[in-house]
Amino acid sequence: MNGELYPDDGARISVFDHGLVVGDGVFETVKVTNGVPFAMTRHLARLSRSATGLGLAEPDLDQIRAGAMAVIENSPRLPLARMRITVTGGIAPLGSERGGSPLTAVVAMSEAKPPTPTVDVTMVPWPRNERGALAGLKTTSYGENVRALAYAAGRGGGEAIFANTAGGLCEGTGSNVFVVSSGRLLTPPLAAGCLAGVTRALVIEWTGAVEEELPAGALATADEAFLTGTTRDVQPIRAVSGTVLPAAPGPMTRKAAEVFAMRSAESPDP
Repeated sequence: MNGELYPDDGARISVFDHGLVVGDGVFETVKVTNGVPFAMTRHLARLSRSATGLGLAEPDLDQIRAGAMAVIENSPRLPLARMRITVTGGIAPLGSERGGSPLTAVVAMSEAKPPTPTVDVTMVPWPRNERGALAGLKTTSYGENVRALAYAAGRGGGEAIFANTAGGLCEGTGSNVFVVSSGRLLTPPLAAGCLAGVTRALVIEWTGAVEEELPAGALATADEAFLTGTTRDVQPIRAVSGTVLPAAPGPMTRKAAEVFAMRSAESPDP
């Protein structure tokens, strides 16, 4: 935390921290496999972009990277772990106005479970605002995602999927969506309001997937589909709001998963 190493029961932030008070902060989740973080450089670059988009000062990325490695080195070696990097606006008044204190930067890590072989998803009734101030930013204001994921879980879904205000397919609460239609691998463009996922970008680069505006209904009628995310990699979708897709994984999903596994094994920081 802010350049110092603490045991988990010794780490403290102020009750006046703006991240706690109003969710004024940004974060990244990094996959750590046997002590090796994946795509750290890309995650830190997105952290910086999110901070800029939220109007925060530039985080000290060198300090955060060093802190991340210190946390790994001083933690038990785990087969799979989730690292959370959080940067908030620091101490501020009890309201929306920011104070003049330095940012709060925290790195924490805990054990993670491998993703399930497939996932059922649920379309939720609340749209993402693709024109909102937070569109495309990875902020700590996750109340909407918490509500949506609980809605999906209550209907047997392991992930919630949002459309946007224009009725287009957008994203999950912590994932991006890919669909296969007529032999083409497609994913919504960033203009649809979705997060610029690190795994999403790598899958596009490594498979040649095409960004294309898609109606929300395209997911349930796809030949096959999958989610991408830091803790999911490439995860086949089995069913959409109770509608079972023809294949999970289908051939293009299986190929995408194989390519991602092979290329990510070649370099931990692509």
